[in-house]
Amino acid sequence: MTRLAVPKTYKLYIGGKFPRSESGRTYEVLTKKGAFLANASLASRKDARDAVVAARAALAGWSGATGYNRGQVLYRIAELLEGRREQFVEELVASEGLTKAAAAKQVDTAIDAWVWYAGWADKYVQVAGNGNPVSGPYFNLSTPEPTGVVAIIAPQGADSLLGLVAVVAPALVAGNTVVVVASESAPLAAVSLSEVLATSDVPGGVVNILTGSPKEIAPWLAGHADVNALDLAGAGEIDWVDLQVTAADTLKRVLQPVPGVPAPSLERIVAFTETKTVWHTKSLI
Repeated sequence: MTRLAVPKTYKLYIGGKFPRSESGRTYEVLTKKGAFLANASLASRKDARDAVVAARAALAGWSGATGYNRGQVLYRIAELLEGRREQFVEELVASEGLTKAAAAKQVDTAIDAWVWYAGWADKYVQVAGNGNPVSGPYFNLSTPEPTGVVAIIAPQGADSLLGLVAVVAPALVAGNTVVVVASESAPLAAVSLSEVLATSDVPGGVVNILTGSPKEIAPWLAGHADVNALDLAGAGEIDWVDLQVTAADTLKRVLQPVPGVPAPSLERIVAFTETKTVWHTKSLI
């Protein structure tokens, strides 16, 4: 008797769960040669709304965790990703048409990026913060705090896994929660990464991954009043200027598109932080 294969269903990742799109829509993911590879959920604006609600609900717990704790959680992601390395290599070979060596290099670089950012989680405040010199009997301290809910358009096309990690990890380090629109043409690695997140110590709602059309979803995220910031890293192929205008209506911080995949940097961590400055007396005498 011939056994029937069980094809994988690539779903959304919202609030720690794996729902299908509320619209029931899917789209075909093709190989570089145009052959059918898989069906992925085509997220709608209602899915984007649900993702923002989940991100907002998770913000207090994630931003309130210590930097050390967040670093341990991010390192756990790297550990689990290492354990599923071969699966990610196979998916990148199939979806991006890479050689096995090139796919392995991308996966290894993505794992290293998680480790790099995990190491900064309990250190960036000391580097980005400051004790300000003042003339008086008091201290003046500036400390970076998370911006809040960050909507991200991940780099599209090539380097789908590395591009996703490069924009999600730094936002998490700072204590933000994220709603990310994955690569439309190569979403498989993003969905598999969500399975890693679900089985790691990342609380549900901290990362929410949508698959589908950035052109359809991005305007709703840009205009959503409960989104605090917008990272347009992968928005080069859509009208990002219009997204900036839409985001300005609700006073969002906007990070403009960048060519290729953003390299790990402290600047990306502090890009979505707000600086809080406090005054404290040295003595009551």
